[in-house]
Amino acid sequence: MKKEDKGIVISQLTETVKEYPNFYLTDIEALNAEKTSKLRRECFKQEIKLVVVKNNLLKKALENVDGDFSPLQIALKGNTAVMFSQTANAPARLIKEFTKGAKKGEIAKPELKAAYVQESFYVGAENLEALVNIKSKNELIGDVIALLQSPAKNVISALQSSGQTIHGLLKTLEER
Repeated sequence: MKKEDKGIVISQLTETVKEYPNFYLTDIEALNAEKTSKLRRECFKQEIKLVVVKNNLLKKALENVDGDFSPLQIALKGNTAVMFSQTANAPARLIKEFTKGAKKGEIAKPELKAAYVQESFYVGAENLEALVNIKSKNELIGDVIALLQSPAKNVISALQSSGQTIHGLLKTLEER
């Protein structure tokens, strides 16, 4: 690859890393053409951008981004594909679902090498379950709204059950 071409690839990778707040480094080397196509289709459906990269070019792209990405250096060996996503846990869920059918003792592909999710680093395949369980921003907002609505619902139900009188409300509140 020519130096000019490498520069173009590095700048494209830099822009992609800046665009997506979460990315996963994976190994998809052992996947055959059929499984690779299936993985790419699933990524597209879930709005995950899958890019196969050269490790050195990704290292240089990460150097161009604000922040210290040195914890990922250990994972930049061998075959590397990057899954970029706006949703923190989407790639982890995809990897888990995709590797469900792997035979016992066989290394399931795609294999998680490392991840940068919600400004935190996760290195190693053993972190997959933790990444699957991370809640997205929308899920957290939903949980907060549900918690905020709970006391209001209790007051409304107390009013309804006590005949909607002030005396009934006071009595219900005293009981609780």
